[in-house]
Amino acid sequence: MLNFLLLTIGFVFLIYGANKLVDAASDLARRLNVPNLVIGLTIVAFGTSAPELSVNLIAAARHSTDIALGNVIGSNILNILLILGISALFAPLSVKSSTTWIEIPLAFLSALVVLAMAADPWLDQAGQDVISRSDGIILLFFFTIFLVYNFQLARRGGNEEESMETKLYTTPKAVLYILFGLALLLVGGRLIVDNAVALARLAGWPERIIGLTVVSIGTSLPELATSIVAARKRNTDLAIGNIVGSNIFNVFLILGLSSVIYPIPVAEGAIFDILVNILASALLFVFIFTGKGRRLDRSEGILFLLIYFAYLVWLIWYR
Repeated sequence: MLNFLLLTIGFVFLIYGANKLVDAASDLARRLNVPNLVIGLTIVAFGTSAPELSVNLIAAARHSTDIALGNVIGSNILNILLILGISALFAPLSVKSSTTWIEIPLAFLSALVVLAMAADPWLDQAGQDVISRSDGIILLFFFTIFLVYNFQLARRGGNEEESMETKLYTTPKAVLYILFGLALLLVGGRLIVDNAVALARLAGWPERIIGLTVVSIGTSLPELATSIVAARKRNTDLAIGNIVGSNIFNVFLILGLSSVIYPIPVAEGAIFDILVNILASALLFVFIFTGKGRRLDRSEGILFLLIYFAYLVWLIWYR
């Protein structure tokens, strides 16, 4: 019971810390005359992935690699099947052209890249399935390309900048909140990793299962909230773009950094999870074209939810 309480506190620290970090860093960047475009593509984008990043870096540093890999793969599966499934119940999710033809295929490619790296021990001459440091460097290279693409796409979209909420912190206060947010991320991440490992041992579950379920659900709460609010407000581009972008960040940035810190052995059964991630990404692309126009309809959202809950049952039953 204490472990579960501490795990919950860790998630609260993680999400609150990420919000404070984004608010203060964005405000400080504006005071330094950094354009809103740059703020949106860097600080805000990194902020939504901060919970996953914090947990994974701490898990990798503490050699809890099953949690690190499970968190990334579990978050990506959950993002598509659960979050987009729920969001599509509120309103059909229309998809803009660049998301359809570039970002969604890129998310699918990222899932294939993870499979190639996880299932090719001969590539690193490691003698076992492992995502190595060299694999991590390759993932970070892909992330750099994706970031450059985003900047170019945003610039082609015009010079008009979105108005972004400003907290009007003083500079010293902004710096203080940045440090405070970072501290909460570190403390929250450590609480999550330590107590997730403890819960896995108490329940007799592999750490991989805890990473795929409890940890990934907790770290994906910001994406869940953002996408549901966007869908309810009929801002469906944001709902689906937020998820696809998060999945690309999770693989190229978070898994890349994690494996650079410590090579990640691929646990028994993890290849199946990676295949489910590939299936979810492929279904997202296919379903966009099965309804009216380029959109994800309610019926397809329901199917996503059924697949996700079937996957959870399989995880628990065959753990």
